[in-house]
Amino acid sequence: MSESDVTRKGVEGARPGREALTGARAGRRRRRRGRGEQPVVPDARFSSYYGKPVLNKPTWKPLDIAGYLYLGGLAGGASLLAAGAHATGRPDLARVTKLGAAGAITVSLGALVHDLGRPARFINMLRVVKPTSPMNMGSWLLAGYAPLTMAAAAADVAGRYRLVGAGATAAAAALGPAVATYTAVLLSDTAVPSWHEGYRELPFVFAGSGASAAAGLALAFVPAAQAGPARRMAVLGAALELGAFQLMKRHIGLAAEPFEQGRPHKLLRAAEMLTAGGAALAAYAGAGAGPRAGWRGRAPAVAAGLALLTGSAALRFGVFHAGVHSAEDPKYTVVPQRERMRARAG
Repeated sequence: MSESDVTRKGVEGARPGREALTGARAGRRRRRRGRGEQPVVPDARFSSYYGKPVLNKPTWKPLDIAGYLYLGGLAGGASLLAAGAHATGRPDLARVTKLGAAGAITVSLGALVHDLGRPARFINMLRVVKPTSPMNMGSWLLAGYAPLTMAAAAADVAGRYRLVGAGATAAAAALGPAVATYTAVLLSDTAVPSWHEGYRELPFVFAGSGASAAAGLALAFVPAAQAGPARRMAVLGAALELGAFQLMKRHIGLAAEPFEQGRPHKLLRAAEMLTAGGAALAAYAGAGAGPRAGWRGRAPAVAAGLALLTGSAALRFGVFHAGVHSAEDPKYTVVPQRERMRARAG
């Protein structure tokens, strides 16, 4: 049995109960026949050449890295909302989103450093500039973006240094889309099949997810009279996220299977329901928004915000776990490669 035996349906030609036994099992059978031979090789579990996996699955901690993906998207979307609110005179919306961006990127960096093991490993990535490395470019992006969000939030809370705060807000908004989507490029640059095959659509999925999360933050904490941009961003972000994800699953073929199985399927199904429901509630909340809207008027907006925040998190965790699963099963690596070779030859 070798790598060539791997098919879409598993290992080709496997006959349970009819395979030649090796190792301890063979030794036990021989001893039962009275020959008494000792096993000379261990039991073998074939998944590729020499029983080794085709890929080493990611060793990242799920809570750290999936949380890092989620919070980075939230921060990038919040910076865009903050700049728009600052420019259009919505002080409550501006303050909430500036604080949200600063807090989210700080916790995101903390999660990344925790997974790396010590801060020096993150700092070491800043010793060089390597445009061909998404990890290196992402490290420089975070190193420039995080101080801008903190300066914008500090200036808003203090009510001083307005020019500095306005400049920091604008600069953070300029970097926000890259912060929200560079992690998709980072995942797609790996050999993990379900991430790599989706390199065209995954940045759009993460962009929509970050936008809907930022809109959810604003809807949950901003008065309805100032939350109009957040409601519109919720609808547009949800449409982009859900549409791009469905397109990605159709485009990547076999590598989409892990998204439809086990834990990833449950998380992604929950993400779809929460995001779609949150966007619908946001649109409904906009119909009743007004300066006199009380708690009953705010309740749909708060529910929409919580649903969008939770749905965005479920998407990131689902994508993460699906990628790990696709790296564990050799068919998601071997079969698409063989099909591409046949297509080129034909």
